[in-house]
Amino acid sequence: MLNIIQNRKYFFGIAILLVILSVAALAMWGLKLSIDFTGGSLLELGFTNVPPSVQVVQEKLAGIDLKDSVIQPLGESEMIIRTKALDENKHQEVLSALRELGGVQEKSFESVGPTLGKELQTKAVWSIVVVLLAIIIYIAFAFRKVSYPVASWKYGVCAIIALGHDVFVPLGLFAVLGHFLNVEVGSTFVAALLTILGFSVHDTIVVFDRTRENLFKYRDTLENITNRSVNETLARSLTTTLTAVLALVAVYLFGGESVKYFALVLIVGIVSGAYSSIFIASPLLVVWHNWSKKKQ
Repeated sequence: MLNIIQNRKYFFGIAILLVILSVAALAMWGLKLSIDFTGGSLLELGFTNVPPSVQVVQEKLAGIDLKDSVIQPLGESEMIIRTKALDENKHQEVLSALRELGGVQEKSFESVGPTLGKELQTKAVWSIVVVLLAIIIYIAFAFRKVSYPVASWKYGVCAIIALGHDVFVPLGLFAVLGHFLNVEVGSTFVAALLTILGFSVHDTIVVFDRTRENLFKYRDTLENITNRSVNETLARSLTTTLTAVLALVAVYLFGGESVKYFALVLIVGIVSGAYSSIFIASPLLVVWHNWSKKKQ
């Protein structure tokens, strides 16, 4: 049997380091928000001939007062251009200018106003807050009959603290990707975070549920019972995580640009969620219990 709970300080150290690095990346660079949140226009183009370089396209757009546009090659013959919000006249002016570079086919065009973008930002934050509160309430209710030696609501709080780790790690990663590779986050990123929260808390509840069962079966300290419970669910947690990650890696490698970073968020989040379920949530419960006993 692995001494996971007894060696908790090492696992806490790794988690704290990852969170600190993630917070530092967010503080220095922030997230590169897509037009879903900032407002603007997105134009997806296909080229029948060899596509022009990003620099050439930037120079062409600068000539029609769109020098701050973000240009991203997509595959071998496509390109995505993100600009400030365009009306229909400006939209057609952009297409006319780009057609001077060769055969251009417009594949899609969409615009999001700044008011709608701000509204989506607010809704995204509130959706995460509501999910976290709902998780605390649900876990407190589910474990209401296990009030000894740890109050049921403490299970929920420990799960939320562990989920904070699961959210900050992908946020930090995408702050780095946004700074160095211009990777943007939009509504699909929020959807991925909510998926991570659900997946991770499910794994945590499985471990907590085994702890609840073992509290009735064994007469031992909470630390030993929790360590037994984590070990008994360890194989199941790792198998579930590996199965999900393998499928997502396939999506990341072969699913195309539109779902590539969505899959990457899930890969990072699910792995960090498995780590927090095993090495953070349950050890934290033991630490809280020991600290409460010392205060008595």
